[in-house]
Amino acid sequence: MPRVTYIGTNGDRTTVEVPLGDTVMDGALDNGIQGIIGQCGGGCTCSTCHCYVQAPWSQRLPAPHPDELDLLVYALDREPASRLSCQIKLTEALDGMVVRLPQRQLPE
Repeated sequence: MPRVTYIGTNGDRTTVEVPLGDTVMDGALDNGIQGIIGQCGGGCTCSTCHCYVQAPWSQRLPAPHPDELDLLVYALDREPASRLSCQIKLTEALDGMVVRLPQRQLPE
């Protein structure tokens, strides 16, 4: 199973194994990773699973679907490495992926 490392807002790292074909969002929710809400359940209809994909992993991902790009406009604290974790399906090639979590997913 591919491993994903989630870097929390305090800098703590948590590495978990995620089944092939599951998403980065699934891995976070299934393992109690704080910082990803996934309000829409992975339907690509919100932006509460926003994350920052660290290099070199960001270059290994397919380009975002137009629906993802439309939703990223609403992600808080967007950066060039921003992606929706519900749209990143894990493959063996992504084993070791590192994602950083944003300070917030919803407005305060």
